[in-house]
Amino acid sequence: MEKFVEGSDNPAPGDENTGANTIRDRAIDVLKEIYDPEIPVNIYELGLIYGVDTDEDTGKIDITMTLTSPMCPVADSMPGEIEEKLRAMDGVNDVTVDLVWEPAWDMSLLSDAAKLEMGML
Repeated sequence: MEKFVEGSDNPAPGDENTGANTIRDRAIDVLKEIYDPEIPVNIYELGLIYGVDTDEDTGKIDITMTLTSPMCPVADSMPGEIEEKLRAMDGVNDVTVDLVWEPAWDMSLLSDAAKLEMGML
């Protein structure tokens, strides 16, 4: 599980350590604009995004994600929404969204920002 969650602890887009505004940085910004319909927190801070892999040369983005539950009402539409929004980015030529159920999402994947937003801190 650490392999998936590891990528969510990267510096925030625009942080001086990330260098130029990369496709990955911009993809994370887009993901932070997509909200879970039942929880007032974006999907990135909720810990639903397990991986954001990009190839700057080809403009490819591969997203590995989960949902809070397989019964989530947006299980059919959320991956498509993510793909559509990422494809609209300049320099992006291909997007793959892989919806996985292992490891299962749980509250430990919430970022501190999400916990604060939900009154858990």
